[in-house]
Amino acid sequence: MPVAVEGKAGFCRRAVVAGVVSVVACFSATGAMAQACGNSGGGFDAWLNGFKSRAAGHGIPAATVSSALAGVTYDQSVINLDRGQRSFKLSFEQFYARRVSGSLISRGQGLMASNAALLQNIEARFGVPGAVLISIWGLETNYGRGAQGGKAIVRALATLAYDCRRAAFFENELVNALRIVQRGDMSVASMRGGWAGEIGPMQFLPSSYMKYAVDFDGNGRRDLMNSVPDMLASTANFLKGHGWKAGQPWGPGTANYAAIREWNKAEVYQRTIAVMSQKMAGR
Repeated sequence: MPVAVEGKAGFCRRAVVAGVVSVVACFSATGAMAQACGNSGGGFDAWLNGFKSRAAGHGIPAATVSSALAGVTYDQSVINLDRGQRSFKLSFEQFYARRVSGSLISRGQGLMASNAALLQNIEARFGVPGAVLISIWGLETNYGRGAQGGKAIVRALATLAYDCRRAAFFENELVNALRIVQRGDMSVASMRGGWAGEIGPMQFLPSSYMKYAVDFDGNGRRDLMNSVPDMLASTANFLKGHGWKAGQPWGPGTANYAAIREWNKAEVYQRTIAVMSQKMAGR
């Protein structure tokens, strides 16, 4: 009999035939449409053909869909990474000790000094202090020095959108990745990053990129891969968009801490941003 697998995006139903789990039907939270998904790569090509039709329904031009998804295949390594997340299960003390060092803070303070004018301009517009932005940058990718991921983002997102665990969530991200390409901010070839579709040193998901990316250096492009002004201002725009209050503290229990919570759902990550940025600001 079918087994329901609950999740934020809706639920999935698995047909069990002769003891073997077959392709799964996933239903969106709105119940609007059932989409085939799977727990192995066997049905990926059929799913991808169906997605191409749905992408057109989202207003993505056929030429963009065709070129962006040409040759896209299932990536089992992405599924393995999705199933293997462990660091967020650590205690705050363990997580902080693993991710934050004295050298990370000192480098961040150096970046605050060298980008002082930029950070002042960003805070004047969005209300978010530079210490918070630089801390997020350091935690995400060690100020761009650490692993930003070398995955082909469209392929990774297509794999996760087909996978049954969070199909609706990642199909939305895939649609937004195609919108980024359509808008001309990035090419498919340059769109490489984290296994879950994160883009650039600040690790923006495509949906957040579309909603909050800003052209702060004034060159006509929202460049969250290479432009420090764009990526820091876009992060500030994200936090402002989630309720950040200028001039107020950002420790636990504050409105600004709630905004930080929207950046990353893991409590250990939220506390680390708050503590690290307070140290970065000399508090």
